[in-house]
Amino acid sequence: MQLSGAQHIPVWLELTNEESKLSERAKYLLYYWPTIQGRGEFVRLALEEADAPYVDVARGDEAAGQGVPAMLAILRDGARPDAPFAPPFLDVGGRLIAQTANILLYLGSRHGLAPDDEADRLFAHQLQLTIADLVTEAHDSHHPIGSDLYYEDQKREAARRAKSFRGARTDKFLNYFERVLAANPQGSEHLVGRSTSYVDLSLFQVVEGLVYSFPRAMKGAGDRWPRVIALRERVAGRARIARYLASERRIPFNNDGIFRRYRELDD
Repeated sequence: MQLSGAQHIPVWLELTNEESKLSERAKYLLYYWPTIQGRGEFVRLALEEADAPYVDVARGDEAAGQGVPAMLAILRDGARPDAPFAPPFLDVGGRLIAQTANILLYLGSRHGLAPDDEADRLFAHQLQLTIADLVTEAHDSHHPIGSDLYYEDQKREAARRAKSFRGARTDKFLNYFERVLAANPQGSEHLVGRSTSYVDLSLFQVVEGLVYSFPRAMKGAGDRWPRVIALRERVAGRARIARYLASERRIPFNNDGIFRRYRELDD
């Protein structure tokens, strides 16, 4: 829309000097909590595998216009029609893309991390949504009542929920992914298509989280889900992923994230 011969720029699209410098250095601005892997890690893995320039904004210096306040300012901006509900979200040239599966759908087709065939791309998205269901259940294994309560306030309920999750639910999900790998007509090394996709990276992250959270329950996983565990090892061995995992950019698992280790829940 033209106003007085000039292009009207909404206030929420105007960049500060520091933000402009940040955008010049990186194609993508990722917003997620700075001390946990959480759902943001699925996006980080895709960006790292794609060798895409990005800034993990909330982990940056507040004095430089980054940090958690920069993320919260966007979340609380009631004037933005595209304001996300929660992180992670990605800023691509001023456009915000939120929800993990949605972000990966966007990145996958632009960085060779999604199949070219439309049916396969839809199936990849379907698999990512199934992974999102698994991630939610993993979180609820230690917070079955509510995220606004401490774990200590729901330990009894968590013990019951974790028993079901580490048994029947984990089996159901990983059995499914094992079948998908076996049924891929283009080779069982990948969940979909003939090359590494973002869903392969995401399944790797889920298995890493399960092994961290439930080491006893996951013992012998290679015998039960050989294709899933083989995929995990292949992804870990990919050059860019291996460098990332060995770097300081990879936040260690901890008991503030989605995958948490409580010994009593793995009993």
